[in-house]
Amino acid sequence: MLTKSLELLRQEAAETGANTLKRSLNGVSLIAIGIGVIIGAGLFSLTGIAAANNAGPAVTLSFIVAAVGCAFSALCYAEFAALVPVSGSAYTYSYATMGELFAWIIGWDLVLEYSVGAATVAISWSQYLIKFLGKYGLHIPARLVTSPFESATLADGSTVSGYVNVPAMLIVLAITAIVTRGTKGSAWFNALVVALKVAVVLVFIALGWKYIDPANYQPYIPANTGKFGEFGLSGILRGAGVIFFVFIGFDIVATMAQETKNPQRNMPIGILGSLAVCTVLFVLFGHVLTGLANYTEFKNSAAPVAIAIEKTPYAWLSSAVIMAILIGYTSVILVDLLGQSRVFFSMSKDGLLPPVFSRLHPKFNTPSQSTLLLGCFIALFAGFVPISVVGEMTSIGTLLAFVMVCLGVMIMRKTNPDAPRSFRTPWVPVVPILGIVVCVVMMASLPWETWLRLIVWLAIGMVIYFSYGKKHSKLRLAQEGVKN
Repeated sequence: MLTKSLELLRQEAAETGANTLKRSLNGVSLIAIGIGVIIGAGLFSLTGIAAANNAGPAVTLSFIVAAVGCAFSALCYAEFAALVPVSGSAYTYSYATMGELFAWIIGWDLVLEYSVGAATVAISWSQYLIKFLGKYGLHIPARLVTSPFESATLADGSTVSGYVNVPAMLIVLAITAIVTRGTKGSAWFNALVVALKVAVVLVFIALGWKYIDPANYQPYIPANTGKFGEFGLSGILRGAGVIFFVFIGFDIVATMAQETKNPQRNMPIGILGSLAVCTVLFVLFGHVLTGLANYTEFKNSAAPVAIAIEKTPYAWLSSAVIMAILIGYTSVILVDLLGQSRVFFSMSKDGLLPPVFSRLHPKFNTPSQSTLLLGCFIALFAGFVPISVVGEMTSIGTLLAFVMVCLGVMIMRKTNPDAPRSFRTPWVPVVPILGIVVCVVMMASLPWETWLRLIVWLAIGMVIYFSYGKKHSKLRLAQEGVKN
């Protein structure tokens, strides 16, 4: 099993010079980055979808189940991020514990996670934009805001098939341009947007709370329809699996390790801090959302907040809230793009991907070419794939990454028990095992089609690894050179 040693990883973390990432982030910046991506599509779009299709008002319980699984995984992430402060997140951790092949699998999985996560948000952004423009009599042709695998209902009741979701593609490309300029500028932009999003969530909870209709909570857990995942206890589990991807915020925080000042201290703060803040907001938000409107009204809508606000006397706030959500969504796409390009950066530095993915911009010291390529790839996802598909694909990718990190902590405690750890996961192996169990249960609750897409994606990755990555692996070449 070809693994990277802790000594080698720490040497990489200590590197300075022209082809290294700038350390410009502190603990507050990392919490903001985590909140920036966690408060996004899951809260403002998939909360309604999970309530309508899976859990009903008990979507709040789905959030709690997801948060519990996240808490176990986050503790494991925090130990790794402090122990191995190198960009790459679960990919780097797997390389140090389970070997190059597993590292490749999880790295390729993370690319799927971040790509379809950003696409999910972009599609929801497009739907909120349509609602916002519609209030002022501005309308985009339905075929140009709908994927070719979906149909749109026109004002006269007729339906048309979509061509491409143009607004979703354009917002991805616009944020890509921002990300190429570096994490410092991106962090300032993200901090402003995060403040706006948190304000929107707090205002929605505060104003909506007293207009909750208790009848909308009856029944709190709708009876199962006879099909797994459609309400009942299985619906709560599937709802947790569907919305789970929103918690990738702290996963993306982990990819920022090589751009963080004093990562041993600040990485655990960023990971655990962002998770704690957002879990509380999620439960309160879901409670108010399903209390203002009956969960059935959110069917096939990626803009449930607009529906809920109309149930209050503050319907005039709808435009302002939607505008804030539109701005807020941009930070989610931004952080997804940051995380994805940093994983590819690490994989390319190891020789598993072509050098273009680790080539830095001479002025901004960012993997700009990689970011542009990946941005175009995500734009295609956003333009041509339905939101229900990309949302579930993100969730299963996230859950798989969490399982690998929990497993990695247990392995690292055996192989490197004396390594200095500025943060230690408590109650090992109990916490990692619980993290694995919760994540596997949520993975099992997702539809088989989602599993099939994951298997196909991983199969494509294996072809690339054995045809390119394995032959160009710097670690493998170095070891073969020593043997020869």
